Amino acid sequence: MPVQPLPSRQSGRVPALTVMGYGASQFGNLNKVTTDEESFEAIDAAWAAGVRYFDTAPHYGLGLSERRLGMALRDRPRDEYVLSTKVGRLLVPTPDRAGETDSDFLVPASHRRQWDFSRDGIRRSLDASLERLGVDRVDIAYLHDPDDWWAEASTAGVDALVELRDEGVVKAFGVGMNQAGMLADFVRRCDVDLVMVAGRCTLLDRSAETELLPLAAERGVAVVAAAVYNSGLLSRPTVPDEALYDYAPADRVLVERARRLAEVCARHGVELPAAAAQYPLRHPEVVSVVLGTRTADQAREGVDRLTRPISDDLWADLEAEGLLNP
Repeated sequence: MPVQPLPSRQSGRVPALTVMGYGASQFGNLNKVTTDEESFEAIDAAWAAGVRYFDTAPHYGLGLSERRLGMALRDRPRDEYVLSTKVGRLLVPTPDRAGETDSDFLVPASHRRQWDFSRDGIRRSLDASLERLGVDRVDIAYLHDPDDWWAEASTAGVDALVELRDEGVVKAFGVGMNQAGMLADFVRRCDVDLVMVAGRCTLLDRSAETELLPLAAERGVAVVAAAVYNSGLLSRPTVPDEALYDYAPADRVLVERARRLAEVCARHGVELPAAAAQYPLRHPEVVSVVLGTRTADQAREGVDRLTRPISDDLWADLEAEGLLNP
C-alpha cells in the first residue's frame, strides 16, 4: 500500500506543503557530527510517516546538508515532494584554511560564506545548490537572513527571484529570517509568495502575530513557521534549568513561563513540545511547521507531535491563564 502524505496546506503560487516540513540544518553537522547513514535513515522515516516538504540551505555545513539531502531524496519521485533551499550566501573556496573547522558547523573550513544578494549572486547560488542537491529544480527559494542587506535583497535579490519564477526555475520564492519586522516589510513592499519566520511564531514569542501574520493574510502570502521550540526551551515535556532560548541560555523568567506552559499542557494530557509544534498551525496563514530533524526517531517524533489530537480546551486554558498574551 502506498504511503499517504501528511495533510497539506496550499496558498497562492506556493505548492501544497505538508504540515510538517523537514528542516535539514542538522545534516550539516550543527553542534554534533551526523553520519550519511543517519541522514538517509531519517529521510526514510520521515517519508514513511508522510513528510513531503524538505528544506535546506548552502549555509548548513557549507553545502553538506544540501548534498546529503539530495542523496537521500534521489530515488524518490521528484513530483511527489517539495524542495526548498536558500540564496544570499555564496560559498567561496578557502584552500588556505586546510585543517581548520568551520565556526558554525562541525565541518572542514573548505569554504567561506560571502553575502551576495545581487542578480548574479542569486543565480550563481541557486545553480550551485542544484548541483549539490543533484536536481534540475527546486520548488521554493528563500532569501536567507538579509537582516543587514535590506537595500540589495529587497531590490536586486527580489527581482532576480521574480525572474527565476517567471522562467519556471522556481515555483515560488520568499524570505527566511529570525525576525518578524523585516519580513513584514518584504510582504508589504515586494512580490513575495511566502515567508519563513523562525522563532517569532511560538508559544513564547508571538511577535509575528502583531503585524506579519495579519499582513500576510491580507496579501495572500503564505507563512512557514520554523524554530518553534525557540532553540530548545519548548522541546522537552519537562523544562530543565539549563535550557536554551534563541541560541543562548534562557533566563529564569522564560524558564518559569515555559514550566507554566508545560503544567497546563500536562493537565490536558498533552506534552509541551506537541503544543509548541501545533501552535503556529492555529493560524490559517501558516501552511507548514519546519522542524529541525537529525535522526529517524526525531522524524517520527516530529510527525507524532504535529498530528496528535489537541483539544481546543487547552488553548482556551492557556489564554485564560495569560500564557498566550503577546
